[in-house]
Amino acid sequence: MSISTLFGQVSPYYNYDYHYNMPDHVSGAAMAGVLVFAILFGLFVAAAVYVIHAFLLSRIFKKAGVKEWKAWVPVYNNWVMLELGGQQGFWAVLAFIPIVNIASAVFMYIAMYHIGLRLGKEGAFVLLAIFLPIVWYIWLAVDSSKWKPDHAAKSAAK
Repeated sequence: MSISTLFGQVSPYYNYDYHYNMPDHVSGAAMAGVLVFAILFGLFVAAAVYVIHAFLLSRIFKKAGVKEWKAWVPVYNNWVMLELGGQQGFWAVLAFIPIVNIASAVFMYIAMYHIGLRLGKEGAFVLLAIFLPIVWYIWLAVDSSKWKPDHAAKSAAK
């Protein structure tokens, strides 16, 4: 007899019941309350993330000379950001199509690269946008950099 079969045997002295029954003191109403709380908490977190993102993006738009309200419109803010980076804005809408959204993300990162260059950052600064986008947004929104519209064109020619 091998060790695995020894451990696999069931003892007749113990009743192994692996079926989980909800305790009597937990009602369906309590479980529904927990579910509602989880949904509301998730919506609150999503709203907070959106407000922070839109605020930081509005600061970047202000540096670029774009009206700040455009950062608060959900799809239009990505359209404007793509155009600030020298890309076609329609990629913001195509981001909703599966598989095509990968190409859209690539064009967004290219736009972020050009926005970083126009705000006086190095080319490797785009890695921050790819791996830690919130840090990229905060850095560009709060630093004292100035918008240089022709900077990206010169660096591309080098």
